[in-house]
Amino acid sequence: MIEAQASGIMLSRAQFGANITFHILFPTISIGLGWMLVYFRLKAGGSPDDRWIRAYGFWVKVFALTFALGVVSGITMSFQFGTNWPGFMQTVGNVAGPLLAYEVLTAFFLEATFLGVMLFGAQRVSPRMQTVAAFLVATGTTLSAFWIIVLNSWMHTPAGFRMAHGQAEVTSWLEVVLNPSFPYRLVHMLLASGLTTAFLVAGVSAYRWRQGQRSADVSAALRSAMILGACLIPLQIAAGDLQGLNTLAFEPAKVAAMEGLWNTEKGAPAVIFAWPDEAAGQNRFELAIPRLASLYLRHSLDGQVQGLKDFAEHPPVVPVFFAFRLMVGVGLLMLAVSWLGVWQFRRHGALSEAMMKLVVLMSFSGWIPVVCGWYVTEIGRQPWLVTGVLTTAQAASPVPPHLIAATLAMYLVLYGFLTVSYVSVVFYLARKADRPPARRPVRLGLAHEEGLHHA
Repeated sequence: MIEAQASGIMLSRAQFGANITFHILFPTISIGLGWMLVYFRLKAGGSPDDRWIRAYGFWVKVFALTFALGVVSGITMSFQFGTNWPGFMQTVGNVAGPLLAYEVLTAFFLEATFLGVMLFGAQRVSPRMQTVAAFLVATGTTLSAFWIIVLNSWMHTPAGFRMAHGQAEVTSWLEVVLNPSFPYRLVHMLLASGLTTAFLVAGVSAYRWRQGQRSADVSAALRSAMILGACLIPLQIAAGDLQGLNTLAFEPAKVAAMEGLWNTEKGAPAVIFAWPDEAAGQNRFELAIPRLASLYLRHSLDGQVQGLKDFAEHPPVVPVFFAFRLMVGVGLLMLAVSWLGVWQFRRHGALSEAMMKLVVLMSFSGWIPVVCGWYVTEIGRQPWLVTGVLTTAQAASPVPPHLIAATLAMYLVLYGFLTVSYVSVVFYLARKADRPPARRPVRLGLAHEEGLHHA
């Protein structure tokens, strides 16, 4: 019985993880792309040519596709609060319920309403109104992220509540919203969205260029996206450092897992690579730089950093350790590519052919650090669902494991298909972007044809 319950909890976690992995891909693009569309509209208003409005016309189609998949996957994910995690709403529903409702009321309706103006209003409303619609949609995507990050941050660093009769009751909504980790997570997520969008726009624009679409709108979008990526990545590194220090203050066990540190020590090394062995409580094949972890975590070469053995409970080390390194590694690659691309634009006025190919390959590279970052955040919180309030085991439902496994398999197949389809459609739209619509041959009516024949 205990083994079946543990298996059910693990499968429920895997199922929710599959849902969040798929869902997070699309809001990440929607947030950044919404503001890039606002930029295109503003540039179009002050430009004598049509390159910016053409760029807007192409990317609003990608935005609509992204928005649709984000909505569908979000609805599916929300059902799991009731099916797999009933204890979550039973215990903290007084906090989570209003926050999720605010997200729907202030963000989703705003996006859905004015997206229609963006898609179908070109000949129906003024250019100024189209710009206003783009601004409101971008604001809606950002508000959506705001409320979701409030809830997620509160689950890590809960504040502004008290427990009464086994339920969380809000004592201060201001403290709930401005919980200790919220500002850092929000900035980190918004910058991640901007970077993901920058590489998507750059990659697809480079693909269009290599397909022979050498129009001014393609060049403008490519250059703008490369500059945006080059500007955002240093800000993201700084924001990530601040979030890491905040996590060290409130979730030190997570940081120990991220760093692969087992023993508390002064002058802690930065583990570049290792294979954490949880059974033995040590790292295998470790490659480390002495004292470096103490330097960036404590700002002192002799600063003390807690190890995993100091905690009665700590998160699974292997997934947190490797997800963190993959996130950082891809982030550094994005830094190198964006800066080299901007340098080539300044030096030569265009990207080299090799750089074009690399940028195309990195079109969806932003997804990797985003997903890895969420894995670090969510797996690193275990065994807690709401830190210090509710464990994952306490929130899980008694659904039989074989039913969870069946739906998990179904989700994985469906999500894999939809992800491949999304990427394929984006590149399909890119290939067809500059081609004029095919004209259907005009066929005369039979009576008219006979009249011409007799004539």
